[in-house]
Amino acid sequence: MAIAPYQRIVDDVKRQLRTGALRPGDRLPSTRELARQWKVALATAAHALRTLAQEGVVKAVPRVGTVVAGGPSRSGATRGSADLTRERIVRAAIAVADDEGLPALSIRGVAAKLGLPVMSLYRHVASKDVLLFMMAEIAFAEEPLPAKPPAGWRAQLELAARLEWRVFKRHPWLARVVNITRPQPQENALAFANWVLRALEETRLPAQEAMRVHVLLHTFVQGVAVNLESEADAVAQTGMNDEEFMQRNLDTFLRVATSGRFPHMERVLAGLRPGFDLDFDELFEMGLRVWLDGLEARLARRPGLSKPR
Repeated sequence: MAIAPYQRIVDDVKRQLRTGALRPGDRLPSTRELARQWKVALATAAHALRTLAQEGVVKAVPRVGTVVAGGPSRSGATRGSADLTRERIVRAAIAVADDEGLPALSIRGVAAKLGLPVMSLYRHVASKDVLLFMMAEIAFAEEPLPAKPPAGWRAQLELAARLEWRVFKRHPWLARVVNITRPQPQENALAFANWVLRALEETRLPAQEAMRVHVLLHTFVQGVAVNLESEADAVAQTGMNDEEFMQRNLDTFLRVATSGRFPHMERVLAGLRPGFDLDFDELFEMGLRVWLDGLEARLARRPGLSKPR
């Protein structure tokens, strides 16, 4: 009888425990890393970790991850429901979303990660929507804006965009949670907006246009960042990163792209060979420069509006 894919992961972890390759207190790879290593779906890797937790082989440690049970955790003894706090729940939820992606997030899943009854969490968090709100608030607080801004509106916008990019990179799911049409009153997210709008006061843009510029800057960062979660999901589902995927599908892609119907694409592809590395950090940096150059040029054409110092 064939062994189920999740069971192969479970058996391998147990084998490493028997041989001493893993010891009590050692941290296991994240769900996404297991999915990549074993070339299985994200759900399969998550199932393996849940099985190991149910059997008492591993345990979840707040702010650390999944570790081998039986040894001291890096954050002290495992706490039970008696001292369950809202922050502990939210940080566990962030860990689930970071490791397994937003689709895997649920109150039940967070309870399983904490090893607690589901109903104990509902005393602190009323719903998944409330949980997502609090997760975003904590995530944005991880990159605080400096007390003293740099000189000039452009440098200030650049700094805000880079800090927001760092948050999205650390938590790829966040780009799918933030909604520009239905904004939430999150203090840490509003701090970014306030920073940008204060910087734009120097340009003397009218209020409506300043707000549009703020929204456009945010959506540029978010628009690049949303691909981080999509790529992580794709890796988890296929076991291949983007480079491996393109290698496997390159012949098919080139057959269509170089069919003669897309001459401009064909010429660019010829110039890219032997390869092209789509680096999200490079894409963000180039996009931010182009975006700020465009805003600067627009302001320069308007009499009385400020150029960056």
